[in-house]
Amino acid sequence: MKKLLLILFAFFAFATGNSQIKKPVKWTSKTEKISDTEFNLVMTASIEEGWHMYSQFTPEGGPLPLVVTVKNQKGNFELIGKAKESAYKKEFNKDFEVDEFYFEGTATVSQKVKIINPKTSKIFVNLDFQACQNQCINDKVDLTFDIPVILKTDVALIDQDTSKSDTASVVKEKTKNVVTNSKKVETKKEEKKGLWAIFFLALLSGFAALFTPCVFPMIPMTVSFFTKQSKTPAQGKRNAIIYGISIIVIYVILGLAVTAIFGADALNALSTNVWFNIIFFIMLMFFATSFLGAFEIMLPNSWANKVDRQAERGGIIGIFFMALALAIVSFSCTGPIVGTLLVDSASKGGIAPIVGMFGYSLAISLPFMLFALFPSWLNSLPKSGGWLNTVKVSLGFFELALAFKFLSGADLVLQLHWFEREVFLAIWIAIFGTWGIYLLGKITLPHDSPLSHISVGRLMLALVVLSFTFYMIPGLFGAPLKLISAYVPSQTDSESPHGFFSDSNSNVKLPDGAEYGPKELIVFTDYKKGMAYAKEVNKPVLLDFTGHACSNCRKMESNVWTDKNVAQILKNEVVLISLFADDKRELPKNEQHISSSTGAEIVTIGDKWTDFMITKYKTNTQPLYVLVDLEGTNLNTVTPTTSYDPDAELYENWLKQGIANFRK
Repeated sequence: MKKLLLILFAFFAFATGNSQIKKPVKWTSKTEKISDTEFNLVMTASIEEGWHMYSQFTPEGGPLPLVVTVKNQKGNFELIGKAKESAYKKEFNKDFEVDEFYFEGTATVSQKVKIINPKTSKIFVNLDFQACQNQCINDKVDLTFDIPVILKTDVALIDQDTSKSDTASVVKEKTKNVVTNSKKVETKKEEKKGLWAIFFLALLSGFAALFTPCVFPMIPMTVSFFTKQSKTPAQGKRNAIIYGISIIVIYVILGLAVTAIFGADALNALSTNVWFNIIFFIMLMFFATSFLGAFEIMLPNSWANKVDRQAERGGIIGIFFMALALAIVSFSCTGPIVGTLLVDSASKGGIAPIVGMFGYSLAISLPFMLFALFPSWLNSLPKSGGWLNTVKVSLGFFELALAFKFLSGADLVLQLHWFEREVFLAIWIAIFGTWGIYLLGKITLPHDSPLSHISVGRLMLALVVLSFTFYMIPGLFGAPLKLISAYVPSQTDSESPHGFFSDSNSNVKLPDGAEYGPKELIVFTDYKKGMAYAKEVNKPVLLDFTGHACSNCRKMESNVWTDKNVAQILKNEVVLISLFADDKRELPKNEQHISSSTGAEIVTIGDKWTDFMITKYKTNTQPLYVLVDLEGTNLNTVTPTTSYDPDAELYENWLKQGIANFRK
């Protein structure tokens, strides 16, 4: 009797819980009028207790972000800025090793639009999102926004605005058909953090530029000029401060120019463009070889001569041109640093180039101002010498390494797989290893001075560089290299994704349609080929409904599938078919359709498997595990499916029950 009650309880739990179609997020929408032609589309999510939904700004490599797609934009309206969100929570996800941004309880997303076509009465928005608890669901919702009819008197306002565009092509460019919020875009809060990071990086770069042969000797010379040529000490200090401020103004103007020419967000979008990455690879290689001593980058002498003549005018204008002369004369040393900073900051978009140039110029200008205020400090400055060229060469090695980061980015975009993880690491190991040997004095370059011994500072830097080199070497054999994981290709972009010494790298021929999956298990991602192979070897099939961005799926794979007994079953006693419910690749046009079960559009591979789950197993959560026979019939009668459960023993028993039923 007790056993019967347990069976009934298990069946009831399955029928009311696991097989239920879950809709933990419900959306409402409203239209807010801003002006006669501008409206705010407000989307509000109500999230069930215990569940959380991911933000559209969740970083790449983590859970699936919210994607906002506007469907009928062309010729009807234009978007003003990007979709904004209410405050989200931030937490580090150790499974994906990234921060994840998510909402609990409620979330609000708003998109500002400007009407172009006065006949526009409705705007359609699609929201594609992921919500998780112990399982994850990928869901879509279509929202319709009613737009009040614009009166004839308001049409003139629209015509007046659109008449500013000389050609229809400009209007077409301004009104994109589909707007997808990129994973790489951050919220204002994250943008501020990014700007601070750029500022401090630029500040450090500016201090590094100070210790180059073109700038360092100028400090005592310039300070002495102001202190000796001025009528009073106070005037000398004032002129030196104006000189420092002028340096800041010159470089900030350069940052403003980059922002104005390319736009606040254009270069951010270009950061994943293959030509952007290739061009900046070439630029950084050019800068690096200059720093290493192959040649010097010089601006035309006529520029410097003209600026020098203006500097002789005296007064504030003369001091400004003296600062400009410094920028031009020192360009052979500072140009590569400034160029690299502009590349990095411009790729972030917004006002990043301005912030970068401000941080850089602040570091350059501070010594000139401080030593003018406190002239006695000049006595503590080290003397110029060969060590300045060592700094310059070290910057060259660093830029050389950075250049290959951009080339790797281009390779990832094109999916050529020329610069897999091992190749990239081999290049970096060679660069940093050579740098370390150079610092030890075993290699000399064209502009180096004779070296009888190395300083303690140079030795310490050599130890740091060589330690980093040795740290990278295990990465060639599968080590994760967590310290630099954000800068090198991932382990999936590798010649040996499962480790150099992995059994999966043997010459064992995989079945047709199979590949190596988690924990070196043989996995089919093609349902038909997997079922065909199961019939060939006469083994039951474990359907693994999973997701690329499913955190709990990774936990099951890391904590349960690694159990000795479970791993043995998965490897030897079943055929594993993994079906990704969040696969965004489009199905062939002839396979796209409207679901007979839900009425939803089945456009992507993920849509197909989600619909399969809903239709056959009456659930839409991942992970979901189903043991079936060769005809696709469930083998577990009491608990037909199971989901996330960290108890490896329960999972093992569930597998054994299904396999036992298959063998009857």
